[in-house]
Amino acid sequence: MIGAVWNLLLALAWVVLTGDFSGLNLLAGVVFGYLTLALIQSQVEVLDGYAQRVPRLIMFVGFFLSELIKANLRVAFDILTPPWYMKPGVIAMPLRARTEVEIAFVANLVSLTPGTLSLDVSDDRRVLYIHAMFLDDEEELRQSLAEMERRALALFR
Repeated sequence: MIGAVWNLLLALAWVVLTGDFSGLNLLAGVVFGYLTLALIQSQVEVLDGYAQRVPRLIMFVGFFLSELIKANLRVAFDILTPPWYMKPGVIAMPLRARTEVEIAFVANLVSLTPGTLSLDVSDDRRVLYIHAMFLDDEEELRQSLAEMERRALALFR
């Protein structure tokens, strides 16, 4: 979090020093700020891991958008075709997330994806109950959701 604040401050300083207040110049400032912070990260404890988190965040956003598009297309196809192919059901997915923030993030990602909805978390916070619209293969669904959880947790850890 502190690395992102420093990156933004460096980008704003770049914009002010160059005198070009355009969005493209701000983006250039963000890139130059990121490169600067990546170079000095080993000397500044507060920045520990910042340079590794940004590429993981970009990769996660790309992964999640592709999953979102695939899920939207599957739901749209099922709605537009006369026979419905859905086989709804509820599954229990073991969680690797431990903190409340991690669990909430994973549960919200599941709910944001069309065709799945987070229902509840067990009392011991080790299982997430999910309603799925398409429960053709329970193990395949569980594995794809576990992959999403693994990538999401890489952003926090």
